[in-house]
Amino acid sequence: MAESSAARKALRALGIVVGVVVILGIGVYGPATLVGPLPTASAALAEAPNEASGAFTPVMPETGASAVVADVATPVLSTGGLAEAVPIAGTAKVVTALVVLSERPLLAGSDGPDIPITPADVSEYNRFVAESARAVPVSAGEWWSQREVMEAMLLGSSNNHADLLAKWAFGSVDAYLEAADAWLAARGLDGITLVDTNGLDEDDVGTASDLARVSALAFSEASISEIMALDSASLPGGRSVDNRAAYQSELGYTGISRSYTDEAGVCFLFALDPSGGAAQAGSEAEAGTADGTDTPPALIYGAFLRDPAGDTLDADLAALAASAAGTVAPTPVVSEGQSFVTYTTPWGETAHGVATSTESQLVWVTTPLEYQVDAKQLSTGAKGEEVGSVTVTTPDGPVTVRLELDGRLGDPGPLWRLLNPVPVITAFIDSRTQD
Repeated sequence: MAESSAARKALRALGIVVGVVVILGIGVYGPATLVGPLPTASAALAEAPNEASGAFTPVMPETGASAVVADVATPVLSTGGLAEAVPIAGTAKVVTALVVLSERPLLAGSDGPDIPITPADVSEYNRFVAESARAVPVSAGEWWSQREVMEAMLLGSSNNHADLLAKWAFGSVDAYLEAADAWLAARGLDGITLVDTNGLDEDDVGTASDLARVSALAFSEASISEIMALDSASLPGGRSVDNRAAYQSELGYTGISRSYTDEAGVCFLFALDPSGGAAQAGSEAEAGTADGTDTPPALIYGAFLRDPAGDTLDADLAALAASAAGTVAPTPVVSEGQSFVTYTTPWGETAHGVATSTESQLVWVTTPLEYQVDAKQLSTGAKGEEVGSVTVTTPDGPVTVRLELDGRLGDPGPLWRLLNPVPVITAFIDSRTQD
């Protein structure tokens, strides 16, 4: 009897313990599942579109050395002829302009500081004339503005003004060359080597790929773009210069340097508007297109070096323009309603993070567009709720568009919560850990 009574007491005690555990379990599990946080939905990013599937193949010269780029930062679109560095003739003056502007910036519409003309500058002019090199006259005692010196150098391809500008900015040609080496290295233009300011020496050499990037850099400078848009310029002393770089504008070309030496052949740096209009660049492009729209033309920038003659240059430029025509178009880089992320909850509901607007740009059909999606974590959400953004990197800069839910992600209800303890308790524990 005593043993039976003890057994009954033990069973009763066990029942009490089990009951307490169950009651405590219900007391903790119930609130944790019914009112606690929900597990987050999985967020699957959509495969980014890519506009690089077009078939644009620029027609490049077989002779000489040539290259075209869409901008400074993107890979070279195409090259032709020699890949190695070749003599670059007067294209060296474009580098001179850029290096000087890095030291002595010239704002759009500004004349810049005045530069005195000394007897030494007149002697330099006479030296270039004696060597049958292109030069624009100067007289001792004159004062030229920085812009006027650049106009003589870029429009008139004046060799003496290239020296004058470099000496004014850096004190000497040697100091300029040291600065130019550093400037080129900082921009990864290792294929260019300079020994003077004007390109007359055959040891002034460069690759077409790097000179095409120099073209893009030059047209990004508002003061240079303004100068190269001129047909001619009036200079001190009643002098004037015509734009010697202007060439084949009817095909959409805006030249920035057109020169010749026996060693370099014909060399031409340019911007090309494939639509056939004169290429706008720099500050003019930012103002919009000629038809009044806000979208600037999609330009390519190029370098044709060592072309054997003017006739072959004409044919080469016509072939490039023809191959480029029609290969740029207003392209929606992001479309309203386009899905960039899909949310799927553990209880089976799905909604998408979609773009809230359409953004278009003029881009090459071959332009690769890089997409970066920033999507926040969600457990539930209302239709139209902002859930992040998508940023598209294009040749004309980044474009960012907000993303919102295209549908509702609702609470699964108490039954699902009670029947799925593992994800619910995990979310509960995670929330406590974060707190």
